[in-house]
Amino acid sequence: MAVKKVCGIETEYGIHHLGGDNPVSSSSMLVSAYVADLERAGWDFEDESPGNDARGYTREGAMPPAVETHLVNAVLTSGARYYVDHAHPELSTPECSDALELVRYDKAGEEVLRRSMVAVNRILPDGQRITVYKNNSDSKGNSYGCHENYLMDRALPFARLADQVTSHFVTRQVYTGAGKVGSEAGGSHAREVTYQISQRSEFFEETIGLETTLKRPIVNTRDEPHADPKRYRRFHVIVGDANLCEVATFLKVGTTALVLSMIEDDALGNVELRLSRPVQAIRQISYDLSMREPVELVDGRTAGALDIQWELHRLARKYADERGLDSVGGEGVGREILRRWEEVLHGLETDPSAVARQVDWAAKLQLIEAYRDRHGIGWDDHRLAALDLQYHDLRPERSLFARLDAERLVEEESVMAAVVQPPRSTRAYFRGECLRRFPGAVNSANWDSLVFDVGTGPLQRVPMMDPLRGTAEHTEALLDGSTSASELLERLSAG
Repeated sequence: MAVKKVCGIETEYGIHHLGGDNPVSSSSMLVSAYVADLERAGWDFEDESPGNDARGYTREGAMPPAVETHLVNAVLTSGARYYVDHAHPELSTPECSDALELVRYDKAGEEVLRRSMVAVNRILPDGQRITVYKNNSDSKGNSYGCHENYLMDRALPFARLADQVTSHFVTRQVYTGAGKVGSEAGGSHAREVTYQISQRSEFFEETIGLETTLKRPIVNTRDEPHADPKRYRRFHVIVGDANLCEVATFLKVGTTALVLSMIEDDALGNVELRLSRPVQAIRQISYDLSMREPVELVDGRTAGALDIQWELHRLARKYADERGLDSVGGEGVGREILRRWEEVLHGLETDPSAVARQVDWAAKLQLIEAYRDRHGIGWDDHRLAALDLQYHDLRPERSLFARLDAERLVEEESVMAAVVQPPRSTRAYFRGECLRRFPGAVNSANWDSLVFDVGTGPLQRVPMMDPLRGTAEHTEALLDGSTSASELLERLSAG
């Protein structure tokens, strides 16, 4: 039986500093301005091992992600991690128990970045301003990521996982793509691209590999479980766009959690969906707004992106009826994933403008087409690139997305609460509540453990290896009955 798909999203945000020229220092100022007066702890790097490869080896010349311990890096009371990654501010949501909960914490992450902009712009010199964008490309050939993570059963052979999930990753962009004017891939064909479905698709160069910034693979092999390595793996997914539409985020995570569950339970049967040339296909699909241009499968047949997604949906419905949906949040969340999946695929098949309230690339395209018609301009007009960027602007008064009547899945009040409160259904609750209740006593933290400094002896590490322990149900009595961090540690040591 598939394990519960505890999940999370790591978003690198685009940043522009008017009057500044160093994105690393600008990102550091942004994050520091937000965390300056908060109850938070520093990040503990002891358990970081991004160079481990799930295949058991690392290809010669591979460049695993570097661990940058010198940049600002904080853990918030929500259980989230907020830090500087290379030249970008990045927010990693706390661990969430299902796709709907993750939508809430992804939106809370956007609010953290908005508050950060207000805080930093208040202290910048006159004439300077920092602006943050939730996008994936700077239009100069550079891309930054929106990564997902899913709890997986260690017993599943990684080779089978990679083999069976690739088609979903390549084709799910039809509803997860954020849309982009033009192309940054170079070459004669790319110059003909006026608008494409995904911001990230043309930046992938390999089918499988360890890197995340160079020679990006469709399937990433990082083997850093942040859980009991004998029982679990953390499947690190780098192939998605950053979404503003809540339905797009819900489907990105929800459908992937379902497909991963089916792979764990060997429920894909003999259906052949493997792609002959995945790297070529991921770009081809991004450039094809009709979503009907066929891509080649390994058995010689061809299928369109929508055809593959419809087949995965059919198999997922069969899986839900036969195996249940406990692994993706239960019947309520699971059936909503299936319903939304079908609804959006039907809309894309008949008229993409019908899903403009749910799918970012369709919403952006509708805005841009209206602007072109109003001004009588072609796709080569430079104003369209500016319009594209403005869609992703997180400032409410400037964002084009904010002007849309996009469909909401989570209430605004719950999003504001999620800025400071951890989810109750994963170990993030223990992490966040310890930070809130014992400010100053938590020396540092990471996904695996908390380090306490109670001032009367050496630092004490509390491991949190199981993502489904440390929930409110498991720990609320323990926390409520402890008047200090010292008392909590005594209770923990006593079992």
